[in-house]
Amino acid sequence: MAANDNVADLTAKAYEITRRIPYGKVTTYGTAHERLPELKGGVDHLGHIARLAGYPTYPRHVGNAMKMLNPGTDIPWHRVISAKGIISPRGDAGLGVERQRQRLEAEGVVVETLVGQGGEKVDIREYGWFPEEIPGFTIARD
Repeated sequence: MAANDNVADLTAKAYEITRRIPYGKVTTYGTAHERLPELKGGVDHLGHIARLAGYPTYPRHVGNAMKMLNPGTDIPWHRVISAKGIISPRGDAGLGVERQRQRLEAEGVVVETLVGQGGEKVDIREYGWFPEEIPGFTIARD
């Protein structure tokens, strides 16, 4: 499969997986920088959308796919955060981060402001959604 076909396939799968994230939950697109043993399976469940889609080394493409969505989309992009639980900046003077924060809080997700560090953070141990599999998708193993 050509690289462009991979990206198109990943993008379509990322959007479908994102639609399945439950209300009031979040999952990750990126790679873990620390082990979270509190999560079943620990680090294997982080970078989750790329892994579920079968492209575990493509987490940046998942982030780019979320960034490219139309503002009026029905895809709940706001439920996708970094593996550290941080709401990723979009280079728009913080408008996207604030919009994501508002949407998450409207679903009952607590978002903490990281004073002195910049950014917003969600406790993925409390709000994380990391299923072993989703019908129609398999978790690719590195």
